[in-house]
Amino acid sequence: MADEVVLLDFWASMFGMRVRIALAEKGIKYEYKEQDVFNKGPQLLQTNPVHKKVPVLIHNGKPVCESLIIVQYIDEVWKDKSPLLPSDPYQRAHAKFWADFVDKKVYEVSKRVWTSTKGEEREAAKKDYFEIFKILEGELGDKPYFGGETFGFVDLSLIPFYSWFYAIETFGEFNLEAECPKIIAWAKRCLHKEIVAKTLQDEKKVYEFVGQLRKMRGLE
Repeated sequence: MADEVVLLDFWASMFGMRVRIALAEKGIKYEYKEQDVFNKGPQLLQTNPVHKKVPVLIHNGKPVCESLIIVQYIDEVWKDKSPLLPSDPYQRAHAKFWADFVDKKVYEVSKRVWTSTKGEEREAAKKDYFEIFKILEGELGDKPYFGGETFGFVDLSLIPFYSWFYAIETFGEFNLEAECPKIIAWAKRCLHKEIVAKTLQDEKKVYEFVGQLRKMRGLE
């Protein structure tokens, strides 16, 4: 029996982009179902009743939630092609640590920048944003990718945020490349991968979406 794979997702979700990259990397055919994240439908609420968020991967009727857990699930189920995590236990733990760091730090500090108003609040958010990316630059070092010579789990965890960089820089009034050139060089290297380039969303479209979010929050 062929695998039935369905992805509940939202086009601009950096978390959903992680899963789309993983599925493409493994060559898995799936049905994509775009979700209205402002008016959540019954399938999303039934398959992710705890968090009520995208993405949700439904594999042969069974839902898997939370993007990094989904990516690890994909890697374990379809293990014959393009491993996403290292086989060495220590390297796997190391990759999971940094992917978790991205999950815990990058999203929240990014949100603080694009939801901030001018003044001290914005300056504090920008300072923390640069600090997080400087830590990531330190981990990247002189390696082409976070895991070494090939695109892997940490790269996949972070690269979707690149789609949001333009919006965050514009609303935050700064240039990330001036502060963290290694991160931008790394991102451009990742974009040489056709799967990554095809999956990441247009930065101007994301900028317009973030503008709409700011208006909804009364920030514009």
